Amino acid sequence: MCNLYSITKGPQAIRDFARAMRSDVGNLPPLPGVFPDYSAPIVRNGTEGRELVLARWGMPSPFEVLKGKNRDPGVTNIRNVASPHWKRWLGVESRCVVPFSSFSENETLADGSRSPVWFAFDESRPLAFFAGLWTRWTSVRKVKEGETANDLYGFLTTAPNVEVKAIHPKAMPVILTTPEEVDIWMPCGRARPAAPGSLISTGRVPSPTSTFAGRPTKARSPAAPSPSFACPHRLNPSRGSFSPRPRLTL
Repeated sequence: MCNLYSITKGPQAIRDFARAMRSDVGNLPPLPGVFPDYSAPIVRNGTEGRELVLARWGMPSPFEVLKGKNRDPGVTNIRNVASPHWKRWLGVESRCVVPFSSFSENETLADGSRSPVWFAFDESRPLAFFAGLWTRWTSVRKVKEGETANDLYGFLTTAPNVEVKAIHPKAMPVILTTPEEVDIWMPCGRARPAAPGSLISTGRVPSPTSTFAGRPTKARSPAAPSPSFACPHRLNPSRGSFSPRPRLTL
């Protein structure tokens, strides 16, 4: 399950790719570490066409999951779209796309610890999008905040391709790699999973709050372009760094 990703491309690049008519995000800074419940950019359908806005990561949780709890931290990854809980948000009006440059899955090491492994299309971490859903929802996200109304989002997952399966065998995000695929998801159609051989692993970090310390390795040549995804390769540490903010706590 993907609970950490980065978006390092600016608002204009996101708007150009997703054909967004307007933006409400201002001078959006690079976000090297987006964690659950963080505010991050999404593109959704608005009254004047597609719009780039900020929303909090984590869709409303199913009611049965919240019994006995005093807050709803949200659901970041949406797998079972046949569930009655998700069906209300599958319409065109609730679809969005979530821009990203790379995303992380945790690898379980021999000593039982879990280390993030980063995936991207190549070492330059080009822009792509997760196929997502969004809604306006009133709930208690954090006890200290009390009840608040927020725009929320999550993204769909599917069976992993070969590269991601080696690290996380259960699922991976559904990824859109061209403006035409964004058009298919918004306003209609079905998003596709990533094809084998298209995603690369860009590096490992020892913990979500640590400075990037990926081990340099020889890059593997990516496969021929596929309609919707790519393959793993580790980023040379000299190419950049990763130092997200620590997780927010109650």
